[in-house]
Amino acid sequence: MKISLALFFATTLTVAAQTREVPHKMDFAGMTLTIRDDARREIQKDVNALTQSPRHHNIKVERAKTYFPIIEKVFEEERVPDDFKYLVLQESALIADAVSVSNAVGFWQFKDFTAVEMGLRVDKEIDERLNIVSSTRAAAKYIKKNNFFFNNWLYALQAYQMGAGGVMKTVDKNQSGLKHMEITSSTYWYIKKYLAHKIAFEEDVKGKGQIEVVSYETRSKKELSDIAKEVSVDEAALKQYNKWAKKGTIPDDRTYTVVIPVIGDPGSIKVPASAEPTRDARVADATKATTGTFVGSAKGARIKINGIATIKANAAETPAQLAKRAGVDLSDFLKWNDISISDRIEADQYYLLGKKRVRGSEAYHKAVAGDNLWKVSQQYGVQMKKLKKYNRMSNEGPFAPGATIWLASVKPKDSEKALSSADIVQVDNAQSFSWTATPAATEEVQAQATVSLKPIVVTTPVVETTGKETLKTTDSLETIQANTTVADTVAQTAAITVISPPANNKDEHVVEAGETLYGIAQIYSLEVMDLVRWNNLNLQDGIRPGQVIKLKESQPIETDRAASQKNIEIVHMVKSTDTLYSVARKYNVTIKELMEWNNKKDFTLAVGEKLTIISK
Repeated sequence: MKISLALFFATTLTVAAQTREVPHKMDFAGMTLTIRDDARREIQKDVNALTQSPRHHNIKVERAKTYFPIIEKVFEEERVPDDFKYLVLQESALIADAVSVSNAVGFWQFKDFTAVEMGLRVDKEIDERLNIVSSTRAAAKYIKKNNFFFNNWLYALQAYQMGAGGVMKTVDKNQSGLKHMEITSSTYWYIKKYLAHKIAFEEDVKGKGQIEVVSYETRSKKELSDIAKEVSVDEAALKQYNKWAKKGTIPDDRTYTVVIPVIGDPGSIKVPASAEPTRDARVADATKATTGTFVGSAKGARIKINGIATIKANAAETPAQLAKRAGVDLSDFLKWNDISISDRIEADQYYLLGKKRVRGSEAYHKAVAGDNLWKVSQQYGVQMKKLKKYNRMSNEGPFAPGATIWLASVKPKDSEKALSSADIVQVDNAQSFSWTATPAATEEVQAQATVSLKPIVVTTPVVETTGKETLKTTDSLETIQANTTVADTVAQTAAITVISPPANNKDEHVVEAGETLYGIAQIYSLEVMDLVRWNNLNLQDGIRPGQVIKLKESQPIETDRAASQKNIEIVHMVKSTDTLYSVARKYNVTIKELMEWNNKKDFTLAVGEKLTIISK
């Protein structure tokens, strides 16, 4: 069954955009929001603007009807409130390759480094920010991560735009777990704009869309053109819905979800035989995984934990038999899983087929009955010695049910108390960072607005949005195709561009437009902060096209350190309110120097940590 996008856009849209009146009370994520008159007037203006053009409103409605079933399914699996689906309309109008003025890309508007942090692949071949399933799952993880700090979904929504640290500096600790809140004129603008989108679209997006989508997961390397032939779908339409595969090829390095557009009965589409089992079974298994037992969806099934391949154990297998079936060396297998050859293998548990990582892909784990250090280490693929360090442990458990296990950073000494803004260290707003090679101009940081009762102190947002709806929509296929060409060009600039290392000089790299420090580091298997240190880069200025980047250290770091010994060394004990920026400003040194003197690879600080400062 062949379809064409032109058929969809030529179809007469029947949904009539109506002005929705902002209510005095509304539900959001299990909370009741009371909207005061001053805020109602502001929100109503945005609602009117979103619905004043029936043509543009209906285009978004149809996109929502197409994509919302997928988003709803992912949110249900990830246990994120369904109401957050309206946020994607605010972020990108559900345009896959939407690009913001600050180079945030895709359905949920992630910058490249944040996308990678959330587990998405972003390079010259694949950009999962443009994949509705992958990006929605990443957005869900980010929203849940924020809600962990607040136990308040409204603040988690605010943190999506401005970062958890900024919100935590302003919120009242007594707001945790609230079921009723007020929206006033001083409420943060991003929340009010979200409420406008929810009101403008909530009634109209019910029911089926003119185009529905069928999705399936695959680990096989395939061409989109071959898939189009297999399922009898127009190749151009399939590529339009799968722009994340930039070269039209689905790689086999991980499981990817391919989206197939359908007009009519979705049951008429027969997915390829090579498709992997859908995520449903694995999500059900993940619930069982909280007990410490990892259950797969099929005998011998393999998944990845923290990017590490695994194998599921069968009943009565020994370590030697399992290693042999996995095709790995027995001594390596035992080392990877922190077990001995005499240990009993647990049936249906996943065992790792590679070295554990130093950090988890999640920030925290809530312990359940029976959890100990080994089980958490296996569940998240994190080294046991690192978990001990992060959690200030002297033994291997067991953990008390409900205890918070830190997976990626050292917990503060007073972390048993309620979390505060001090627990998440963020870079001050005055210290913005430019990772991307751009033409001459630097972007002005715009951050203002207030939230109820207290002024907002905005920190550099992790997930960015333009704050305004600047995306131009149309119901003309020709116009959309023209706009897509421009968007694709911008997207290529925004995404990490991977190029081959220079053939004539492997000690240097000439920066090209659109490249990021992260992308360059990936090319040469280097650390970003090593590039910063070796090239004496200013993180605020970033990099520029044509700039020559040194790929190795010009002189040993000990030389600089020895020369500095003539100055006075000061030891600074990190307080709960400290950031690298504030400490650097206090002692009149640079962040780069602080990181160099203390061998730091990132910007995180722990309360009680000792920083060496060499006074000038």
